[in-house]
Amino acid sequence: MKNRIQHRSVASVARRRVPGSQFDSLDEVFGALSDPIRRAILTRLAAGECPVSTLGEPFAVSPPAISKHLRVLEKSGLIARRKSGRVHYCRLRADALRRGGDWIQQLTAFWERQFDALAKYLDQEQS
Repeated sequence: MKNRIQHRSVASVARRRVPGSQFDSLDEVFGALSDPIRRAILTRLAAGECPVSTLGEPFAVSPPAISKHLRVLEKSGLIARRKSGRVHYCRLRADALRRGGDWIQQLTAFWERQFDALAKYLDQEQS
């Protein structure tokens, strides 16, 4: 019973989000990247700045739905918006993508070290 209580408290702590933390921003970035329309929008913006109206053209969704996708991308820091007259433009912001990539690289390095240690151990066991 004691282990069960400890497990619950650890799980409840793990579920808490700390606003403004590195993980809070990563949650937003990876959450934004979880949608195929948003990924396609980012792919288009990798070619350069684009008007919002053009970004929504390839998708069979309403303009308000595209606006919601753009708000998610903007909140996560993946895009920036500017207005020129009546036209809104979006551009890709690489720094948010870089933070996600850096986090993935850290985990990749960790797992590579683990697999290298396992391979070394297995080689020693065979000898």
